[in-house]
Amino acid sequence: MNNSADLLKELRIDRSAPPPPTSRRGLWIALAAVAVLVVIALVAWAAFGRARGVEVRTATVTAIGNGGASGSVLDATGYIVARRMATVSAKITGKVREVFIEEGMKVDEGQVMATLDPLDADAERTLASAQHSAARSQVESVRAQLSEAEANARRLSTLVNQQLVSKAQYDEAVAARDSLRAELTTAERNAKVAGDRLRIADIGVDNTIVRAPFAGVVTAKAAQPGEIVSPLATGGFTRTGIGTIVDMDSLEVEVEVGEAFIGRVQPKMPVEATLNAYQDWKIPGEVIAIIPAADRGKATVKVRVALKQKDPRIVPDMGVRVSFLEPKKDEAPAQKPGALAPAAAIVAREGKQVAFVVTEDKASQREVTVGRSLGEDREITQGLSGGETVVLDPPASLSDGDRVRVAQGGDAEPASE
Repeated sequence: MNNSADLLKELRIDRSAPPPPTSRRGLWIALAAVAVLVVIALVAWAAFGRARGVEVRTATVTAIGNGGASGSVLDATGYIVARRMATVSAKITGKVREVFIEEGMKVDEGQVMATLDPLDADAERTLASAQHSAARSQVESVRAQLSEAEANARRLSTLVNQQLVSKAQYDEAVAARDSLRAELTTAERNAKVAGDRLRIADIGVDNTIVRAPFAGVVTAKAAQPGEIVSPLATGGFTRTGIGTIVDMDSLEVEVEVGEAFIGRVQPKMPVEATLNAYQDWKIPGEVIAIIPAADRGKATVKVRVALKQKDPRIVPDMGVRVSFLEPKKDEAPAQKPGALAPAAAIVAREGKQVAFVVTEDKASQREVTVGRSLGEDREITQGLSGGETVVLDPPASLSDGDRVRVAQGGDAEPASE
């Protein structure tokens, strides 16, 4: 019994004893979950807060001045072209016998480029020379006969006065003399015609030699010995030229300027050309002429530009970028470097001209000083610098320091383009 009572006492719960210590594992799990939720909330706030920025379109400001130097008022692209370029061909149709040119070769005016087979031309000249010789022999024969007839007429004139011969004999001698005179005139004219025919035959022989019409550089070799060349396009395998020559001293630039900006370009206007192949080489030049015709499809006007430097690196069909410069005025004071910005970026706020400059994802309000109007752009003398990004058509709700985001496709072309 005592054993049973002892066992029951051991099974009894002692409610007066302190509770056992609890585990802190659940507390740490709860704190970690709260921390993750806070991080997610911060990331979501940053992402959605950025996305809630004002949607804007932007453009890049272009520098147009550099101290007292001339500033670019317009940029355009074009190509190097040659005013004197010719595809040289023979004057006659014939087979090429020899070609003396190669690409890149310099030739002088009158230098032989190629020769054609002269067989037919030589035969024509030989025949013409023989005919000319025969005609001249005929002239000499008639002239000798005429000399004898004139002497005979003079003798008979003396004898008829002395009544030693009849008047009929004298008249017959005079008629023979006059006939020979007419025959001599005809023979001389025939000899002249034969001489002209000989000169034509000489030209025919000379036409088998193809010469350079002017000094230049060969840019293309179009024919080989044995081929048939012709000045006319007859089709088939007939060539129409021997080679192409370019006068490198006649190279110039041809650019196409948009109709909206052609008013900025004037004859004799200074320019600065930059070849696509040599970006660091600035070539001075000036406007030769503005072609008085517009391209309806592209809405552009062609402008011819002369280069003031001649260099072997400048070759036809090279791409080139031309900056049209405003001439420096001697009487005007030196100006600080300016910039060119779209007119749409300039707005009035509290009676001041301002623009909003985008830095990262925020818009900063800048007070600007506006100068000349250049088409759809404005010259900014103070407040903006080249390369900065400005907001186009800033909404009235946009304030200094507001967060912005650039609309898809919202980057416009630089102001000088």
